[in-house]
Amino acid sequence: MPVTTGGGFSSARQRIRPYAKYKDSGVEWLGEIPEHWQARRLKRVFSVINGSTPQSGIPEFWEGKIAWVTPEDLGELEGADILKTQRHITEQGYRSCGTSLVPAGSLVLSTRAPIGYLGIAGIELCTNQGCRSLIFRRKSEQKYFYYELSVTKADLISLGQGSTFNELSKDSLEQFVIAEPPRDEQAIIAGFLDRETAKIDALIEKKERLIALLQEKRTALITQAVTKGLDPNVPMKDSGIEWLGKIPAHWKCLALSRVNLARCDGPFGSGLKSEHYSESGVRVIRLQNIGSAEFFDTDKAYINEEYRSLLGDHSVFPGDLLVAGLGDDAHPVGRACVAPENIAPAIVKADCFRFRLDVQSLLPRFGAYQLSVTAVAAAGAFSTGATRSRLNLTAMATRKIALPPLEEQAAIVNILDQRCDESGAVIAKIKEAIDRLKEYRSALISSAVTGKIDARELVRFDNNISPPD
Repeated sequence: MPVTTGGGFSSARQRIRPYAKYKDSGVEWLGEIPEHWQARRLKRVFSVINGSTPQSGIPEFWEGKIAWVTPEDLGELEGADILKTQRHITEQGYRSCGTSLVPAGSLVLSTRAPIGYLGIAGIELCTNQGCRSLIFRRKSEQKYFYYELSVTKADLISLGQGSTFNELSKDSLEQFVIAEPPRDEQAIIAGFLDRETAKIDALIEKKERLIALLQEKRTALITQAVTKGLDPNVPMKDSGIEWLGKIPAHWKCLALSRVNLARCDGPFGSGLKSEHYSESGVRVIRLQNIGSAEFFDTDKAYINEEYRSLLGDHSVFPGDLLVAGLGDDAHPVGRACVAPENIAPAIVKADCFRFRLDVQSLLPRFGAYQLSVTAVAAAGAFSTGATRSRLNLTAMATRKIALPPLEEQAAIVNILDQRCDESGAVIAKIKEAIDRLKEYRSALISSAVTGKIDARELVRFDNNISPPD
């Protein structure tokens, strides 16, 4: 999404012009830059400092006062500044591993697993070997270079090498060419981008809150329908199950094992590994495919038929109920969905369960809706695990289902499918708008830090741009 004076700017956009004169930077990612800017190898702007890790298992090296940055710390940043880290090391640990302390204001870049996470040191710190620190050789506006390097992630990744993991070497990083405007322009561009990206980020946050609200309303609708029914005046009774509460008096409450014809979990972990996967063949259904009453078909894996025959019966047919036996805060254990019509031949992987239901007692879609919206509440009674909740097939089979008559299940499913389709369409449009805003944000930054737009003009006329709706 290129940023041009013909689109994306406000009513005063015609005042916004490119620079008067350009020259070839000599590098593809920069293209032409303003004539008075410099294209420099990164090592001419920064001293590049490697990170390192103190030896593990030596208490004297760890839990000190020196902030120790990892790629994970950079990936979890909210904003640009690094102010805290998950781990700290002692001065003895710091000296033992040969790394260097870098001053506040330096940039920190992850150069391994993955390449491209970026932050500005808000405190004095050091890093592990997955990061490299960039210390300015002369006074510069660190925020300008933060923005510039933030849009070079794809180019930096392309320079990575390695068979075990992709790593950007110190030499490749030092040879990478970046644009360096005069310092006063660095400050103008950084200030402009701070203001405009803040506006875009506020719009994105507003739209994300709207999505969260729509999802909450959808969850409330599903919960009411699959645990209380559609008639608000129907007599109720105590289900005897804490997470179900009261249910309509004419509903039954049965264990999942009472309404299934067959069930299985996936092969033991060592029986099915990534090395067994092939380009096509028998579909392997994994945890990432099981959503809350929704099957995610984008992440596909296969094994060949010959190997499947060695694993036993873990088969999945269209209409089977699929349940996740492992979960986290974002993806609750016990969530369920229905295997789609085009899934066969397929099997479940470890931590995934398949229930082949007696459809004269429980409709798969109704079961998926009810299991998913009660998953969080039921997790405490069935699951184990400190960081990730896990349950086994036997425990899952004992989980109770509130069962309306079959005709009522069908009516509830029809209404929920319709309402969920409607809200899903609205959410999809909002997500598309968020994607456009993110593309626009990236394009705006790229255009400013490579000189394709003259931010001095924007400041001179006190003119702001307007992101797309």
